[in-house]
Amino acid sequence: MSLTINYNGMAANAARNLSNSYSALSTSTQRLSSGLRINSSADDAAGLAIRELMRADIASINQGVRNANDAISMIQTADGALQVVDEKLIRMKELAEQAATGTYTSDQRLIIDSEYQAMASEITRIANATDFNGIYLLNGNLSGATHNGSGINATGKLKVHFGSGNASAEDYYYVQIGTSTASALGVGIGAAAGKAGRSISTQQQAQEALDAIKTAIVSKDKIRANLGALQNRLENTISNLQIQAENLQAAESQISDVDVATEMTKFVREQILTQSAVAMLSQANSLPKMAMQLIGG
Repeated sequence: MSLTINYNGMAANAARNLSNSYSALSTSTQRLSSGLRINSSADDAAGLAIRELMRADIASINQGVRNANDAISMIQTADGALQVVDEKLIRMKELAEQAATGTYTSDQRLIIDSEYQAMASEITRIANATDFNGIYLLNGNLSGATHNGSGINATGKLKVHFGSGNASAEDYYYVQIGTSTASALGVGIGAAAGKAGRSISTQQQAQEALDAIKTAIVSKDKIRANLGALQNRLENTISNLQIQAENLQAAESQISDVDVATEMTKFVREQILTQSAVAMLSQANSLPKMAMQLIGG
């Protein structure tokens, strides 16, 4: 290689190697400080796309877990109200049993019937007042066989959405709660005229009301049993979603996160190369002085 002043090939080579080593050192520093192997699309374009899709699924699944927990809270609210309805129906059957015997006068049966009707009115009040986040649960609002969510307010049975997609087989299912007013259960003055269970003001009506109240209790128990099954299903769904989110998080980590041990090895290597390149560049920059010595000699 010729000894020149205008062009220093050794310095240019050392500068290029320094630039490459410093760039690699900068990348390693960024990865180690962020904990991520992929910090921009330039690091791994395909990996970045896969990571972001996984992150979207993880976020939606975690929200699905919260949705399912909210649905469980709603079901527990409805079941708690039905437990109070159960107490009222038991008291109504007790009153019907009392009025069915012949040892009471007609006036006394009317007094017993007044409490019977008060229990029925309370059942209706509970059914109309029980709500969760503004959604009424026992007044027939959620008893519809079909769901329609196209309007501002959805109608029919309630859809609980927990999956990351919109497939009915795996991403959501419905909560349907029957009407629990006294008239729907067939007891109290709200029941259809002439129907057993409407009143216990006579001995015959009280006797007939016993079977009507039994039917009402069974109807109410069916609603509670359905709610209990739904709660168990939601709890199992939550467990599955949490496992799914955990596995997706692990897969996302494999793609996105930096291997600290491997990257630290690269960092040390590039750090040494950078320091070496700086030293060699310093030496290469001093080479043109040799030419000056020949000129001055």
